[in-house]
Amino acid sequence: MARPAPTPLDEDTIPVPRAVRFPVELDPPAGFDPERPETWPRVAGRLEWVEGRLLYMPPCGDRQQDTVADLVTELGSWARAHSEFVVATSEAGMILPGGVRAADAAVWRRADVGSYDGGFRRVPPVLAAEVGGRDEAEPTLREKARWYLERGVAVVWMLFPVEREVVVLTSDAEDRYGVGDRVPAHHALPDLTPAVVALFRQVSLGVSAAR
Repeated sequence: MARPAPTPLDEDTIPVPRAVRFPVELDPPAGFDPERPETWPRVAGRLEWVEGRLLYMPPCGDRQQDTVADLVTELGSWARAHSEFVVATSEAGMILPGGVRAADAAVWRRADVGSYDGGFRRVPPVLAAEVGGRDEAEPTLREKARWYLERGVAVVWMLFPVEREVVVLTSDAEDRYGVGDRVPAHHALPDLTPAVVALFRQVSLGVSAAR
């Protein structure tokens, strides 16, 4: 397939040292409107708009992408029995006060999101889930978790594939769970109690195969 002709939304990229700390701030292109997805730059990676800054993260590595897949599998299975909720992934975009951010997975109440319009959702999800990776260590995810909670997200999951641990945060509590545990149900998400081992199924298989 022929590649489309370049437009002002296509960003030139250059190699950067491994020591660069992500996210990296980009200059917004001409005509950029954070509320209109079609005006965002087209880059190989992930973008967010936070407090007036366009932030770039590189594509996910192997552990991170496999864990996101397992996370969404568990959420999707749960949602089949709970049609009053919507499960979203693929950098699920949301406009909340102070920015446009994207979750690895999120769960909204269906009644809150309204009909499809092709844009970003404008209400906080009940659950936002983020998976750690090479450029998203625990302090980075904690900053994002605080941002979510301050804007009305009820519960945040942080998943760490190397440790195979899940940290669950709410506005007034924090708990950490490992393989052998289940994530406890939050009152706003009935019956959502995935086994931690299921959230890291593919990573665990990869570890076993390497031994």
